Amino acid sequence: MKSLLKFITCGSVDDGKSTLIGHMLYEAKLLFADQERALELDSRLGSRGGKIDYSLLLDGLIAEREQGITIDVAYRYFTTDHRSFIVADTPGHEEYTRNMAVGASFADLAIILVDATKGIITQTKRHTRICALMGIKHLVLAVNKMDLVDFDTKKFDEIKADFARTATEFQFESIQVIPVSATEGDNITKKSPNTPWYEGLALLPYLESVDVHSNDDAKPFMMPIQRVCRPDHTFRGFQGQIEAGSIAVGDELTTLPSREKAKVKRIFVTDQDRNSAHAGQPVTIQLDREVDVSRGCVFTKDNQLQEADSFSATILWMDDSVLTPGKNVLVKVGTKVLPGTVTAINHKIDINTGNTVTADHVVKNEVAKCEFSLSDGIIFDAFEKNKSIGGFILIDRVTNMTSACGVIDEALQSVGNAGQIDTEITRDVRAQQKGQQPLTLWLTGSVSDNVALAKGIEKRLVARGYHTMLIDNSLGESVRQIAGYAALLNDAGLIALVLGGTASDNDQAIAQEIIGQSFLPIDVAVNSSSIEGAANDAVKRVVKALIQV
Repeated sequence: MKSLLKFITCGSVDDGKSTLIGHMLYEAKLLFADQERALELDSRLGSRGGKIDYSLLLDGLIAEREQGITIDVAYRYFTTDHRSFIVADTPGHEEYTRNMAVGASFADLAIILVDATKGIITQTKRHTRICALMGIKHLVLAVNKMDLVDFDTKKFDEIKADFARTATEFQFESIQVIPVSATEGDNITKKSPNTPWYEGLALLPYLESVDVHSNDDAKPFMMPIQRVCRPDHTFRGFQGQIEAGSIAVGDELTTLPSREKAKVKRIFVTDQDRNSAHAGQPVTIQLDREVDVSRGCVFTKDNQLQEADSFSATILWMDDSVLTPGKNVLVKVGTKVLPGTVTAINHKIDINTGNTVTADHVVKNEVAKCEFSLSDGIIFDAFEKNKSIGGFILIDRVTNMTSACGVIDEALQSVGNAGQIDTEITRDVRAQQKGQQPLTLWLTGSVSDNVALAKGIEKRLVARGYHTMLIDNSLGESVRQIAGYAALLNDAGLIALVLGGTASDNDQAIAQEIIGQSFLPIDVAVNSSSIEGAANDAVKRVVKALIQV
């Protein structure tokens, strides 16, 4: 099976990005006959005086052809004898920075074009910084329009040295500098006789051979859960893409955030039963025992990931609206989506120089360091280790549009189970010791004496031999905090009783998300004269639920 390389082209306006990719496809014979014919016909009205205008292969919008620039992100798929490719031709104009960032977010490698007649300019530095922010580790600096400087090696060396100074602050794993002419084809698919002083590969052969995935399988196993698959009562599988490491039947996995352990019983890749799978493959995993897993949970082997409900992050704001502290958003990390709030804007970052600027708001295409508070904890890792759970997007809660993309810098506050030691004494072990199934009884409804009712229920449960704990929520804690306490009690194997009162549906949804399958809402809307009866009725429902679990 051929390996896949996802890459982008970026650079300033009119540096020749679309022309470069178009010429590569043309020379490599990767176009159909009707595409070649259409290109030749369209080129009569192109920007090269009747010569073939290779940029027309990618500039598909009418506005792009009229202005001679790229506005949207153009994706192309092609395959050579050695590799499969997905290329995103991204816009160079500063106004379309967010479009360029979208293209960079999916890529393994970036081709940054530089006009040989201009050298390294502000936009070059801007795009380099965005590539670093989006986690791209491999760069190709294509020094274009070498034909306009007579293929001068001195000019090429000056640009190469200048870019090396620009890139020193970023942690790129590889940088290849190639002299090219996008219009004439020099060093596009084969070495050019006009650059005998250049000893490296031409662009396409380099893309076919560069290794961008060498360490993925060697990393610790990690897979965010996208979906729980349960076609019938005999099968329960967990689906997702392996983002790092490898897995085999018999391996022991840790489920986060519950920290439950189980062994891999079966692995399915598409519909094929396999003994193992590795990074990049979408899989369905069946475990040897039931565990509390839902979308947004994460499977690991070494349990070295972090968990927090507030963090600081560097973001690129892409929305037309202005970002200010207090804005409510949805935060998507991996497969987990949670309500969150922007609690602070620490500073903006000048994307051209890297300098920090004091700010109380952020506008479109600006980069800033902000702080966030979430409704629940999220599992994350350092962006350098795991791009999929080290980065995130912000979603507008009204329009459902993507407002920003970002990278988590550090946790500000851990969630309730922070500080827990990874131990073999799990929730199941504690529950077995107590002879009961942990539950959180979320008591809702309007009751004249809530405390008396809760005490009545607890008294009856204890009399039946159950281990319980009543949570007093009269101190003004948030639903998230109360649910966190209840989840900890469930981890200890206890039955938690919480007075939810007249909590809204949204509050109950937040509580259920935090507590998980142990959440059991009970409506106890009664008058004071029937508290005894209500307590008895509630206990019957609880016992019935415990028997069914």
